[in-house]
Amino acid sequence: MKNLDKIREEIDEIDSRIVSLYEERMQRTTEVAEYKISVGKQVLDKKREREKLEKVRSLAVYEENRFGVEELFEQIMAMSRKRQYQLLNQQGRIQSLGFTEVDSLPFYTKKVVYQGTEGAYSQLAMKAYFGEETESFHVDTWREAMEAIQNKEADYAVLPIENSSAGIVGENFDLMLEYDNYIVAEQTIKIEHALLGLPEAELSDVKTVYSHPQALMQSIDFLNEHKTWEQIPVKNTAMAAEQVLRDQRRDQAAIASQVTADIYGLKILKNHVNYSADNSTRFIIVGGEKIRIRGALKVSICFEASHESGSLYRMLSHFMFNNLNMVKIESRPIKDKSFEYRFFADLEGSLSDGAVQNALKGLQEEALYVKVLGNY
Repeated sequence: MKNLDKIREEIDEIDSRIVSLYEERMQRTTEVAEYKISVGKQVLDKKREREKLEKVRSLAVYEENRFGVEELFEQIMAMSRKRQYQLLNQQGRIQSLGFTEVDSLPFYTKKVVYQGTEGAYSQLAMKAYFGEETESFHVDTWREAMEAIQNKEADYAVLPIENSSAGIVGENFDLMLEYDNYIVAEQTIKIEHALLGLPEAELSDVKTVYSHPQALMQSIDFLNEHKTWEQIPVKNTAMAAEQVLRDQRRDQAAIASQVTADIYGLKILKNHVNYSADNSTRFIIVGGEKIRIRGALKVSICFEASHESGSLYRMLSHFMFNNLNMVKIESRPIKDKSFEYRFFADLEGSLSDGAVQNALKGLQEEALYVKVLGNY
């Protein structure tokens, strides 16, 4: 049996040859890219890659090595493609994504729309971002808010996208694909739920609680202390407060913000009913134009990968190769495609960065679908 140090020396010598051969191969990659650029040929050639993988797999002498050889060359060819995308970008051959850089958000009708009613957390987020005096109006649903932008009834819509405790607002991810609207900014606000009732009510009177499903979820620890209470979901926390005021029943309460209590003349029966003291919700500011404020440092995208082994890894490898930090990824089911999903990701960077352009070019070439949702 060989000495371990001797084996390691031999491995080091083999690795040195592998590195040298890899660099030589990547030089050929540069020559391939230059040729493709000169004749306008696409970087990805699936037929050629399939044939290549079959060939190198057959070159392996031992059966147990064939899968590993195929995987190795899949990675080598992926790195080759990414290098070619870099060269395309360096020569200005990557098509613009159409986003216009601005110093600040432009206004036309000077209106902002939010879902819910007065006192809703969406309104609080709107005021936090746009200021107290912003002209605004509210609608019943998030879809109506998106339509208001599309119909030019408002400049921007404020939509919740995720909560630190309850997770994403999936419907709003889906709406970002359905409508030709784009994220232009974001605003995070702290969520502090309270239990609100009529002025003459007491905590012991409560039998029914109204609130948005996520607010009910965020208050689950408190609600578990009152298991006999009926929980009724409504579209918005402020609408829950309206319901209590409208029905004028002492046995009804709403989970909503403390601000809502002042607006509707309700009594705070219990403060801080959400279980997390650090609970916060991130809202997106959505507009109808492809604009990005100068200095924007986050890019949101959606993409679909083919329904086959390793496809998601291949998509994400474009971020890794270009040294991009992906700060978030979510999946959403694709309508009419059982158990198939599209992915929403947030990346650190700007659309003016070469690394971001390279990664997006790779995605556009290799994913089934890509949409840039915004740079903000």
